[in-house]
Order: sequence, then structure tokens, then C-alpha cells
Amino acid sequence: MKNPSIGSEMKKQGESWCTQKTISLLSPLGTIQVSGCENGVHTIQILMDVAPAERSSEAPLSCVVTDSPAETSAEMQHCVEWLQAYFTEPQTAGSLPLPAFHHPALQGDAFTNRVLQVLLSDVKFGETVSYKRLAEMVGNPRAVRAVGGAMRRNPVPLLIPCHRVISSSGQSGPYMSGRGDHLKQWLLTHERQRGDG
Repeated sequence: MKNPSIGSEMKKQGESWCTQKTISLLSPLGTIQVSGCENGVHTIQILMDVAPAERSSEAPLSCVVTDSPAETSAEMQHCVEWLQAYFTEPQTAGSLPLPAFHHPALQGDAFTNRVLQVLLSDVKFGETVSYKRLAEMVGNPRAVRAVGGAMRRNPVPLLIPCHRVISSSGQSGPYMSGRGDHLKQWLLTHERQRGDG
């Protein structure tokens, strides 16, 4: 099996090639892999290799790098710092700069990009928004299903908080195509409990 830390090549929208590197972190959700290049973060994957950590006031949550290439870009380092703050001191994460994104879904004026950018800028830490309301915020109230599709295509979960999008009924709705529903609940509870601190 190929070591993801060595890097893989990705074509940059028909222009030039960029070299992706992967950093692995052990978080309260299990292993998180961040892939990116010198231009920005490409993807974040939550591997779901363990059950989410129990919350306890005695044992602070942590997020530590477990595998990293020898050299990482400033944008990748920003991403690691943001994720560490989100899990250990979540109330501070909103004031930290986000890394640059370098994924085709987050470029241009495509519907997915517009939805994700509105979610990122308008739905703050500890808040939730319904799929329907997010469609209205993007200017297309009838595009509820398309908003759901945009959530499924989000290449950088946690940074762009698709876990904050819920059903109009108040139910949390699916996360990671339904496989990560328990993680979505964990994240929403994490933000509610930690947001006041």
C-alpha cells in the first residue's frame, strides 16, 4: 500500500500539477487525514476508526499529529492548528484564520461552492441551519436537495461546517452519507457544550 505522506500528484484544473501531502491527526473523532499542497488544503477525511471520545471535564480533548511529511506548507500547518484549536479550545477556533482551500469544488461560481461559502461565512460556531434555510440564504429556496448534495461534496468537513446543517424538523440529518451520524451528534454537542466556555 502506498504511503500517503509521500505525496500524490493532482492536476490543477487543467493547468499545472501540484504535489499533495497528507498529515494524520488523532482526534476525539478518531484519525483525521488532511491532504493538501503548497496552495492550500484539498481534502479532510474522518476515517471513523474509533468511537468518538467521551467528554469529560477532567480529561481535556486533544488533537495530535501522528504522521506528517518532513516538510509541510504554511496552509497545511494552519489547518492543523485550526483543527487542534477546534477540539481543545473550540471557542477560539472561530477567531483563527482558515487555511486556503485548493479543491475544484471550492473554486469558481458553481452551486456547491456558493452553498459551502455561505455556510462557512454565515453559520457560526454552535449554530445550526436547516437545508431549506441554507437554500434560501443562497438565493434558491427550491434547491433543498441540491444543498444536501453540496454537503455530500464538501471536501473539507469541520473547516466548512456541514455538520451544522440539519433537517427542518430539527433532526440532525445524515452525515458522511449516513455512516457518520454519531459523529455529527458529537460535533453539535461539542460546540454547544464548549461554546460558552
